[in-house]
Amino acid sequence: MHVRDELRKGLVIPAHPLALTENRKLDERHQRALTRYYLAAGAGGVAVGVHTTQFAIRNPKFNLLKPVLELASEEMEAHPAIKIAGVCGETREAAAEAEIAKSLGYDAVLLSLAALRQAPIHELINHSRAIASIIPVIGFYLQPAVGGRELPYEFWRQFADIPEVVAIKIAPFNRYQTIEVVRAILDSGRGHEIALYTGNDDNLVYDLLARFGFSGKHARIVGGLLGHWAVWTRSAVSLLARVKEQIESVSAEFFTIAHQTTDMNAALFDPQHQFRGCIPGINEVLRRQGLLAGRWCLDPHEDLSPGQSEEIDRVWRSYPHLRQADDDLVSNHLDEWLR
Repeated sequence: MHVRDELRKGLVIPAHPLALTENRKLDERHQRALTRYYLAAGAGGVAVGVHTTQFAIRNPKFNLLKPVLELASEEMEAHPAIKIAGVCGETREAAAEAEIAKSLGYDAVLLSLAALRQAPIHELINHSRAIASIIPVIGFYLQPAVGGRELPYEFWRQFADIPEVVAIKIAPFNRYQTIEVVRAILDSGRGHEIALYTGNDDNLVYDLLARFGFSGKHARIVGGLLGHWAVWTRSAVSLLARVKEQIESVSAEFFTIAHQTTDMNAALFDPQHQFRGCIPGINEVLRRQGLLAGRWCLDPHEDLSPGQSEEIDRVWRSYPHLRQADDDLVSNHLDEWLR
């Protein structure tokens, strides 16, 4: 399998959460069940060790990065889905994480630059090249509200020149910055090689519908690598397939679905409280389905925000057509996945 070719097809890639026991220890049984769910739902890949998995797994107090990567890799061993590992930290730490991912059979890494908040562009590029020399790289524009940094056009234009860059996850939650990334890739002349993925959970359907055009060159965002797609994944697979089928003659229905999806995302991601409840929000949906034993996070203070549970109740009732296929899938197979 060539990871670049697979990514160019346009895939649903859930950002894999972390399953914990009530004592905040790794819950291997539910961790495996989650991966099995994503594969059964039709995900084209899984991203592990990313923001949704909780960056704190790298803390020596928990030391969970390698065990979590190993569990997902084992479950995906006989499956064609691509394996993506999150990589972060300064160059020495990021390189060590990239080596772990490579040793476990991962196909690419999602490279967070959040640890290099003050570094100039040339240092960011050198850092990216160092990781790309180990394993193919997916660029990551993480929104500043959850720990990312602003990355200007000049960075993305130079980043696109790194031969081992296979894709970019665009997740600044900002239209201006999203456009800058696409324009930089088109200007680099590598628009036909570098797959563009949405991480804009607040605008994901619009990203998939859009046809970007600058200076006579055009590009589309072909898939998504999303925390939002960590829940209701089968519905996401169906939605992306429908977008691909109808992309040249999009019906008005998709714009309704776009707003409904964003409304669902607001309940999950808690923008009213600066996204403090985004990971517990994802975990809560999975808990309600039985895929997690609880919504616990490594930080005992990280939980749903006031009113967030009621918002999840509301969207659960309001949009059964965007979740029912998943509820049925989980109901029919949960016992099997938990064995």
